[in-house]
Amino acid sequence: MDRKISRKVRGVKTSDGAGVALTRIIGQPGLPRLDPFLMLDEFGSDKPNDYLAGFPPHPHRGFQTVTYMLQGKMGHKDSVGNEGIIESGGLQWMNAGSGIIHEEMPQQTEGLLRGFQLWVNLPAKEKMSAPDYQDIPAAKVPKLNLKEGIVVRLLSGELAGQSGPVKTQAVAPLFFDLHADRAGEISLPVEQGHNGFVYCYQGNLKIAGEDLKTGELAVLDDGERVSLMLQANTRLILVAARPIGEPIVQYGPFVMNTQDQIHQALRDYQQGRLVKTPDSGTS
Repeated sequence: MDRKISRKVRGVKTSDGAGVALTRIIGQPGLPRLDPFLMLDEFGSDKPNDYLAGFPPHPHRGFQTVTYMLQGKMGHKDSVGNEGIIESGGLQWMNAGSGIIHEEMPQQTEGLLRGFQLWVNLPAKEKMSAPDYQDIPAAKVPKLNLKEGIVVRLLSGELAGQSGPVKTQAVAPLFFDLHADRAGEISLPVEQGHNGFVYCYQGNLKIAGEDLKTGELAVLDDGERVSLMLQANTRLILVAARPIGEPIVQYGPFVMNTQDQIHQALRDYQQGRLVKTPDSGTS
């Protein structure tokens, strides 16, 4: 059964970090959440003042963050010793788990910086898991030619017998980046019962006969696949995962199941106990 569009939303212009201009697509009044997805931001500018301040050190607990670079360079480091640079086509998939403090800072002073940040919730049993991350360069992301002029970059999940490089068992989402240089129609499998969305970041397409334009996100209804009628020069991301179905209490960068757990996260952060280290147990 083909999935249809259940609703469409447009992002809201805002800023985050130390003043990075971005568009918030999930996590805004029109679409507060789409279980298990908590937030989707698109950032993109060739004006250095829109991005140079970056995202200085800040805490997280209880979910995963995904930074996917379309163009540009973003450096990252965290409180458990991970450090690297995400370049065009690469991504970082970070499990904040029980607590991490990290920063993401542009590694360029001019030119276009463009990409996405996605927040993925964790089930209760994984919220206090050990922090971890994957730093994946563009060369490690499989590219599948679905038909002439239509290519999918497989970031996470499986398609046509291939698997994306992201290895996360807690949620195991599907994350495709599709580039259509030519017009055409394709059908992509999306597991029944999983919540999914398509975000068009360039060009135009149709889903079950309904238009989706640049800057629009389509929340998909249930089904086994999604059929896309693509115009030439269209780009989109398709993301889906099984909903967790648990209570969510969020306070900024902390996402837990109860208010008491949020209070504990705040106390841990204020008292320097949010991040555990092998030597001292805290940092």
